[in-house]
Amino acid sequence: MTKLEVVVRPGKFEAVKDALIEIGVSGMTISDVRGHGHQKDHTETYRGHEYSLGLMPKIKIEAVLPDDIVEDVIDAIVRTAATGAIGDGKIFLSKIDHAVRIRNQQIGAAAL
Repeated sequence: MTKLEVVVRPGKFEAVKDALIEIGVSGMTISDVRGHGHQKDHTETYRGHEYSLGLMPKIKIEAVLPDDIVEDVIDAIVRTAATGAIGDGKIFLSKIDHAVRIRNQQIGAAAL
């Protein structure tokens, strides 16, 4: 199993979510987050003065996936989230050794 963590632009969230559901991702956790990478702070100019608006709003998607769909999921995210500009987001993958469904104690991939 693989844990997927994706940070995307808020405007791309619905397209990414729909693509994941279409592939067969059965569950995900969504969080509103703020941050920056190479994009740094977002600034705007108002009446000749530049103001820092702080960290950029993003959406974080987390899911644990069966290993056999990971590459399809990555392809779908890149296809739907990419604009070609700085700030499109990141995909992080981690190996999961064990999972347990609390309701009925299913373990491993069956718990997903």
